[in-house]
Amino acid sequence: MMKKSDWEFRFGLGLVVLSLFVYMLHYYIFRDAYYIFYYPILDIAFVPVQVLLVTLVLQKMLEKRDKESMAHKMNMAIGIFFSEMGTELLDRLQEFDTDTSAIRGDLCARDDGTLGDFDKLVRKYTGFAPHVNCRKGDLPGLKVFLTGKRQFILGLLGNPNLIEHDKFTDLLWAVLHLSEELHRRDGFENQPDPDCAHIGGDVKRAYGLLVVEWIAYMKHLQKDYPYLFSLAMRTNPFDSCAKVEVS
Repeated sequence: MMKKSDWEFRFGLGLVVLSLFVYMLHYYIFRDAYYIFYYPILDIAFVPVQVLLVTLVLQKMLEKRDKESMAHKMNMAIGIFFSEMGTELLDRLQEFDTDTSAIRGDLCARDDGTLGDFDKLVRKYTGFAPHVNCRKGDLPGLKVFLTGKRQFILGLLGNPNLIEHDKFTDLLWAVLHLSEELHRRDGFENQPDPDCAHIGGDVKRAYGLLVVEWIAYMKHLQKDYPYLFSLAMRTNPFDSCAKVEVS
């Protein structure tokens, strides 16, 4: 089998030979060496400008298109996460939060149906450290829920479209770790205080990262998919008065 490099070399050599043949034919017919040498030199002089246009203009356009395509695929994967488990996980993790008044005030939809300044909300809740009590929520129920989603989480971690999204990947690892911690425990009836505090730290980590990703995803929905954003607000896990029915 001919190697690709050999084929390319022969193809290139053939084109050069063909070009020389055409030039020789032209000289044979018209006997005009000046034309033959003048225009090729003029074309060669324009090559740096062509390179400039290709590298600085066309390449930038292609990079922009690739980034937009990657962002679209990434948001699709994040949307699948929230549809499959993210929204319900927020509901479950909120049960462990000892004070939800502030976050509910920020993340409930306003009268105009929006959440306000998303960038400001992301900055505010980046590094969010809620007060968590692992005895306040339903650890057995959370264990069953996360165990059932383990393969789904592993599938997302293997998604190449999420490689460059470090924050979302950190969230998936935090959720997977919480799942493993819970899965390895037989029960939680007589859980000692140090172990409760340890689980509480894992809940706190996953919950804080999940909140920020939810805000960022809501920004994407409000901008590009208003009908999905409307449903998200009608099922808003931070709004105790939210209902899916349109009234």
